[in-house]
This record gives sequence, C-alpha cells and structure tokens, in this order.
Amino acid sequence: MWMPELPASPTPQVLTVDARNHGDSPHSPDMSYEAMSQDLQDLLPQLGLVPCVLIGHSMGGRTAMLLALQRPELVERLIAVDISPVESPSSLNFPNYVAAMRAIDIPDEASLSSARKLVDEKLSCVIQSISMRQFLLTNLVEADGRFVWRVNLDALAQHLDKILNFPPRRETYSGPSLFLLGGNSQFVLPSHHPEIRRLFPRAQMQTVPNASHWVHSDCPQDFMAAVRDFLA
Repeated sequence: MWMPELPASPTPQVLTVDARNHGDSPHSPDMSYEAMSQDLQDLLPQLGLVPCVLIGHSMGGRTAMLLALQRPELVERLIAVDISPVESPSSLNFPNYVAAMRAIDIPDEASLSSARKLVDEKLSCVIQSISMRQFLLTNLVEADGRFVWRVNLDALAQHLDKILNFPPRRETYSGPSLFLLGGNSQFVLPSHHPEIRRLFPRAQMQTVPNASHWVHSDCPQDFMAAVRDFLA
C-alpha cells in the first residue's frame, strides 16, 4: 500500500507500508480488513500523516477503502488499484495458489537460485502466469539457514474467505476516489461498478490498457501519469 501525503511543498512525502503478515511487518493470526484498517488508523496519526492520500493495490486497496469509509477525516483522497468492494471472482484461484505455496518443500542445502528454480517449477503446475510466479517468488527469503515464505501463508489460508470479500458497509466516502483498473484484468467487473458508486459516490473509473492486475508493474509510466492527473 502506498500512502503519499500532500504537504504544501511541491514534492509529496511518500510512505510505503507492509501490511501485517507481509514484508517485514509482524505476523498475526488476524487477517481481517478491520484489523488491517485499524493498523493504519493507529499508524497515520502517530506519524502526523493525516489527512493523506491512500493508494492501495489489491488487498491493500480494500484496506484503504475500508479506512476511508470508517475514518473519512483521515483520507484526503483514495486510489484503489484493480480491486473493488465486491467479492473477488472465484476464477482467480487464490486458494489454489496459497495451497501450492504451502505444499512446497525446499531442501535445506538448496542455494537461492536452485530454491527459486524449484519453487517456480512447482508453482507452474498451478499458476500459468510468469509475472504472477515472479511476484510470489519475491516472498521467498532465507531465515536461519533455510528458505521460507516471508508472507504468513497459514494466516492467509485461514482467512481467505475474508480477504477475497469486503466487509458489508452502509457508510459512504464522499471524498475524491479513483479506481484504476488493468485492461487485461478480471478483478473488477462491470457488475461491480454500482457497488463502487454506492460506497464511493465521487468515484472515477480509469482503465490502463494492456495492464494485468499488476498495473503499477506492467505499465509504471501510465500508472504514475494516472495518479499524478488525479492528484493535480
């Protein structure tokens, strides 16, 4: 999740946050959006970064949406990247991805290159997308002499039903919102648009052609141009 603050100076400050169970953040058995939103509610005022612009991709986008709905006074503007407040399509196969990652056994004596090759081969049976496998491989790290997944797969597996959905909400966020979609992605369907506009009545929809779900990685220049135009 990216959270650029908009100070008076022409150069914005940017804070990147690892969600719980991701990156270098602590592992936790709770992976609900409510918990992840509360993490930000505790962090942002502590750092003096409110109100701010919230930019979140995928799960981070849903966390940003929920925070904007719960605490609109903390959010100057909202950008949700290729995600909606509607249950993710079952065709995305995330449960199979997590199961495949958990099932891989990496020999202790493996080098980083051989470990990555082994994992890539195992995952290719379930995940055809090379870019998706490359993204998942960024979570493979060495700890205490063995290779492990940096992301908390056990917590993800236990809470996938919550992660793939969005908490029912009655509030609305009336601030400016941009839903930036990948032209080749199936994460946000036309049938999701009414719920987006119900919760975020000032929402703008913008599609980045030729981008998959990883909009910022596939088309970084188009992604940055869309963000800059929205914040201008």
